[in-house]
Amino acid sequence: MMLDQVIRPRVLEPGLRRLPPGVERYRVRGGGATVITLNTGDHLEIIDPEGRQHCEVVVFDMLGRDDPAILCADGTHRAEGVAAIVAGDREDARQVAAALRARSIVYQDARAIRLFEGDSLPGEQRAFVAQRDSVCIVAAPGGPMRVDEHNPPTDLMIMLRRAAVDPKEPPPLPDPLADPRQEARIDRCTASAYEVKAGEFIQIIDVEGRECSDFQAFTAAGLDQGIERCLDATTTRSLMGAAYPGPGLYAKFFDAGMQPLVEVVRDTVGRHDTFNLACTAKYYEDMGYPGHVNCTDNFNVALAPYGVAARRGWEAINFFYNTNLDENNQLYLDEPWSRPGDYVLLKALTDLVCISSACPCDIDAANGWNPTDIHVRIYPAKNTFSKAIAYRMTTDADPELTKETGFHPRTSQLTRNFTEYRGYWLPTAYNNHGAIDEYWACRERAVILDLSPLRKFEVVGPDAEALLQWSLTRNMRRLAVGQVVYTAMCYDTGGMIDDGTVLRLGADNFRWIGGDDYSGIWLRQQAKEKGFRAWVKSSTDQMHNVAVQGPNSREILKQIIWTPPSQPTLEEIGWFRLTIGRIGDFDGIPVVVSRTGYSGELGYEVWCHPKHALAVWDAVWETGQSYGISPLGLDALDILRIESGLIFAGYEFCDQTDPFEAGIGFTVPLKTKEEDFVGRDALMRRKANPQRKLVGLELAGEEPGAKGDCVHVGRQQVGEITSATRSPILRKNIALCRMSIEHADVGTEVEVGKMDGHQKRIPARVTRFPFYDPDKTRPRM
Repeated sequence: MMLDQVIRPRVLEPGLRRLPPGVERYRVRGGGATVITLNTGDHLEIIDPEGRQHCEVVVFDMLGRDDPAILCADGTHRAEGVAAIVAGDREDARQVAAALRARSIVYQDARAIRLFEGDSLPGEQRAFVAQRDSVCIVAAPGGPMRVDEHNPPTDLMIMLRRAAVDPKEPPPLPDPLADPRQEARIDRCTASAYEVKAGEFIQIIDVEGRECSDFQAFTAAGLDQGIERCLDATTTRSLMGAAYPGPGLYAKFFDAGMQPLVEVVRDTVGRHDTFNLACTAKYYEDMGYPGHVNCTDNFNVALAPYGVAARRGWEAINFFYNTNLDENNQLYLDEPWSRPGDYVLLKALTDLVCISSACPCDIDAANGWNPTDIHVRIYPAKNTFSKAIAYRMTTDADPELTKETGFHPRTSQLTRNFTEYRGYWLPTAYNNHGAIDEYWACRERAVILDLSPLRKFEVVGPDAEALLQWSLTRNMRRLAVGQVVYTAMCYDTGGMIDDGTVLRLGADNFRWIGGDDYSGIWLRQQAKEKGFRAWVKSSTDQMHNVAVQGPNSREILKQIIWTPPSQPTLEEIGWFRLTIGRIGDFDGIPVVVSRTGYSGELGYEVWCHPKHALAVWDAVWETGQSYGISPLGLDALDILRIESGLIFAGYEFCDQTDPFEAGIGFTVPLKTKEEDFVGRDALMRRKANPQRKLVGLELAGEEPGAKGDCVHVGRQQVGEITSATRSPILRKNIALCRMSIEHADVGTEVEVGKMDGHQKRIPARVTRFPFYDPDKTRPRM
């Protein structure tokens, strides 16, 4: 091969998601619709990623008349799905209705092009070319899924390729969050000052991705008095206990007088900097670039009209600037995490004079080597925006703002202590309770906790059993209808993708419940590669769940769960079994109840549609009052699960850990599951040649261990703590530890390293786990 013919591998950047000029991507949520404008010659492609999702397409000419011929298609059916969606009260339905009203379009009797009817396959697509300028509605119809059904409405994707393309046109901005009072483009390598009133919102948008924006704010009242008091990063870090605030309880930026100036409401990036100055002339001079434009000088020019004195270096909140400290205490930078359209939304807590820059640095990776624009929008104080960060199912997926579960209106009445977990807000602890009180309530009485972020997937079709038999470690052929099994999901290396439970609801109907969205994507990949006729449908948004745990849980639930004669009663459900019933009586709310949990106590999980969540919570809560029921948050749950030896993703396992090392070797029945499955050969080798093992540790004294603490025999490190807690019931410090097999025997004396691992050691001893009820007699009661 000639030298000039060699093709060098290029760096893959799935996180950047830059589409080619003229290409637009839209998501149609299951049960929702999207409106797009088409121009003559535009190429429209509609994709059904998960399969079996009906689609309606309605096209209107510019006079508002429906005309399927614009897309060279027949449309003989009334658009009933579109009509039902637009008449609904979902946020996307309101947006579609507003867009149609703005164009004076009447949709009620419009004709629809129907796509993906019947058993459409995952990834199936249809393409059209617009013959004239038009307005198009793409809908993914579907109503609420009952808990005993397997037909959740799922998302559709739209790829739109414009016929007329301007290669110099920047990526489109995200739609405004509301009607802005003011907006301004901050051109690359410049800065602009602007005024904001108390209660107003500031949205700082990275237009093309990977561009830093330095931000500073002064109190308007202070400037009027000649006082230049602005955001102070050191004060903010000290008061918030974090490198920078984020949406939630600890969300405010303060000035040096400890007065809050702005609150972070939303953040779709999650990586910023508060340690460095805005870039300065001296930085560029020291790097060999005298005269280089810099943010500090830009700040000085923009703030001069407000009487703010010039500075050699401006302290700032450096949004989207990706910095961190390494193990040698060296501050380093890398390319920003922000993608096109990512933003931070702030709320002004007093009248402010603000300034934002579009950083000009092009001599390092701070702006991805290419400075671009920043866009600022200011929204009136009358608006209300949810607190949220962005969660992405995969690196290249569209961002999902943090959601509230169906039970949130009840849990939020009892606490303000929430944390983001897998794209949802979940309570960490409750007012007037706290983790220890909640813990004892579970061990002695009963608790209710919201576990709705668990990912649910309906696995259906004639090859559903075969798909799960191939993809999971447990033997699905032995799983009876009405039974639940805990299992691992592994790569071909034996490393774990996820752990979770499988509920068998019928001969060809399963429900996979895990912790990670990717497990559903991976199951679809396996079905495609193996040619299985099976569908994996996302149902997380259609099914939320509470766990009712503790010795009194059966007494509470048996009073409120009605079951038909064909199903086991609540009292008859065996461990890892389920029943399908209703709240109250045969006309009540449909629920699935499984005898499962994550506490080590007798317990159940109640699954329902989110629209019924409040009624389910109320029924459990009201009946539970006579039994001392308490709400339970994540802090107490962590104590319970560690005592009970239950593992957690990112702690006891990752994709470098096999089930044997994670302490769940019982989920890999190599002797009784004779059929091949993903990772079987690797797991056989790993079992025959173990290197590490999950063990229990009892630590001497009162100082607890912590995740990541090194474990030593002498100077040699032989293990690492994966989870640790003080056990209230055992009155000991306990930990789960991944230990070298040579030192994993019960009774082995080791030391837990603190500080640098050598200056301070806590004596510990390898012990049997689970620490509490090691024979699991309590959940079997």
